[in-house]
Amino acid sequence: MSDVLTKLARVLEQRKSADTEDSYVAGLYAKGLNKILEKVGEEATETILAAKDCQGQEETKHQLIHETADLWFHTLVMLSYLDLQPEQVLEELEKRFNISGLAEKASRQD
Repeated sequence: MSDVLTKLARVLEQRKSADTEDSYVAGLYAKGLNKILEKVGEEATETILAAKDCQGQEETKHQLIHETADLWFHTLVMLSYLDLQPEQVLEELEKRFNISGLAEKASRQD
């Protein structure tokens, strides 16, 4: 699974120097962080709405998967713009194994 994230991270890094006429991602980078964050927010909302509508039917499941992929993609664009890697997020998630979710959340409030 992380191979896909690694490959995508490489492509996103390459798009930093791509022509904005040829690359959607290069265009987002050129517009700056606020535009990228706007896209993350838009995709988060669409994902929430798709989840709310998901009733276990194949069509609604597919729509939820599609919107989640869009959200993940734009989140990866955001990380790349900020010179962060998906592996850093995966490492953070890995640290949380064998830690109660309640304990982890409480540790962030200190």
